Amino acid sequence: MNRLEVLAPAGDAERFKAAIDYGADAVYLGRKQFGMRSSPMNFDFEGLVQAVETAHARGIKVYLTCNTLPRNSEIPQFEQFVKEAAEAKVDALIVADIGLLALIKKYAPDMEIHISTQTGIVNYVTARELYNMGAKRIVLARELSLDEIAEIRAKTSPELDIEAFVHGAMCVSFSGRCLLSQYLVNRDANRGECAQPCRWGYHLMEEKRPGEYFPVFEDEKGTYILNAKDLCMIDHIDKLADAGVMSLKIEGRAKSAYYVAVVTNAYRMAVDEYYENPDNFKLSDWIHDEVYKVSHRKYSNGFFFGTPEESQYYENSGYIRNYDVVAVVEKCENGTVYCTQRNRFFAGDTVEILSPGKKPVTMTLEKLFDENDQAISTANHAMMKFSFRSDMIFPEGTVIRRET
Repeated sequence: MNRLEVLAPAGDAERFKAAIDYGADAVYLGRKQFGMRSSPMNFDFEGLVQAVETAHARGIKVYLTCNTLPRNSEIPQFEQFVKEAAEAKVDALIVADIGLLALIKKYAPDMEIHISTQTGIVNYVTARELYNMGAKRIVLARELSLDEIAEIRAKTSPELDIEAFVHGAMCVSFSGRCLLSQYLVNRDANRGECAQPCRWGYHLMEEKRPGEYFPVFEDEKGTYILNAKDLCMIDHIDKLADAGVMSLKIEGRAKSAYYVAVVTNAYRMAVDEYYENPDNFKLSDWIHDEVYKVSHRKYSNGFFFGTPEESQYYENSGYIRNYDVVAVVEKCENGTVYCTQRNRFFAGDTVEILSPGKKPVTMTLEKLFDENDQAISTANHAMMKFSFRSDMIFPEGTVIRRET
């Protein structure tokens, strides 16, 4: 039985730490160039080297994205990008462009290559040819069903890894190849600059009535005809494994460190539960509930069980947000938990405390103390240091959250 990999996103160093602390087997991240997320901070060369060293010391792999569709002017810069990736000892490069694949083989012949979902792999013939061209892994298009994935698995080399997105945002365009953003606001989605116009509200305007906007009707603000629900397969780890998926990929390099921590932890725990009883897998309720405690859109199973019947959300483009992270634990000493504030909260508030690999603990923080160990009624200053008393020990990076 192949071991399932939990693959988590990291948009910057803080998100990277959350991913590796909360159970990722591997992390994917990007640099300033050639990545499909240009808005997060990403990693410079020194940051990349440090991230790889930190991950490898804990047995965690690092995959570097270069999965944009670059223009002619960007090609001369790619040699240095690849050579720096090899120097940093990243475990693989994620690529979508066939020309860039050839250049990777030229500049770093020993580099492991993963073929991005941007390539749009939907059949075993394409998967075979990419394997023959040197790919170690394919990241399948989100449009595939479990049955189609199983057929690809059955008709390709067992040496070819199969990765699939299992959680996070769904693009309305095929495998993320979208032109809408560039048409509307001149931000190229295929070069990491998507403005997410699929989440906007739209109206109709009749050509002889300029300035008069007619709703296509869902509410008074217009309709969100392109707004896809988020993907969530937390309840179906066994079915993904049976279909031959080896790597479970979580979308979210632009999401918060809290999001990365909670969702990574949930899938880590789900995979571990699966291996405890793979023939009769049933996810614990508390793990299922975890993915609802981050900011998210309504969930669906995407295309895994066939063409989705209710994959769009027409009411609005907003997120569901039922919990706020209020603090992060720095250390525990002599019955005191030392924290850094993230959002305002009060003495007497009931919170949930989520440590890596653990079920969340519910606790009422009756008393709070400032840096001078003086009692305070509220932690109301951004990033302020405070503490509370507890006999429980929580590791550094533990998240404290409160229901909104």
